[in-house]
Amino acid sequence: MKLYDVKAVARFLDVSERRVRQLRDEKVIAEVRPGLYDLIDTNHRYINYLRKRNPESDETIDYNTERAKLVRAKRKNEEYELQLKENKLHSSEDIEAVMKDMLVNFKARLMAIPAKLAPVLCKKTDRAEIFKLLKEHIDEALMELSDFNEAFGERGNDGETSND
Repeated sequence: MKLYDVKAVARFLDVSERRVRQLRDEKVIAEVRPGLYDLIDTNHRYINYLRKRNPESDETIDYNTERAKLVRAKRKNEEYELQLKENKLHSSEDIEAVMKDMLVNFKARLMAIPAKLAPVLCKKTDRAEIFKLLKEHIDEALMELSDFNEAFGERGNDGETSND
């Protein structure tokens, strides 16, 4: 039986010499004589050590636990699908589209206020009356923005017909 020193073992296992000494101190590998190792035995011990450290190895997988995780994931997926169908949950794409529509409409409403009120306001001299008119139109635009349910309902029912 040929024995090898720390340097040769380190090269063979592709680790540092210091790591070889650490593995020896941790009783992962064993010296045959002080400073000398059997290369085949050392290699087998190191491989077994790595297998035990790997949580994904086939030897450490508990199939009942994995099956329970799969069933749980399928159940959650079915619950999400049901909530989507019952409109208790909405996809991010739907929410993004509704928000975009609402903000575009809001911007258009705000941009229309000057054109709509300019002819009326140019004849007014009372600050309170001007303030009141501006506030009414801005509040009207804000009310539309605040009604998320109606905006989402309109978008969500695009393809559906109403029985009203």
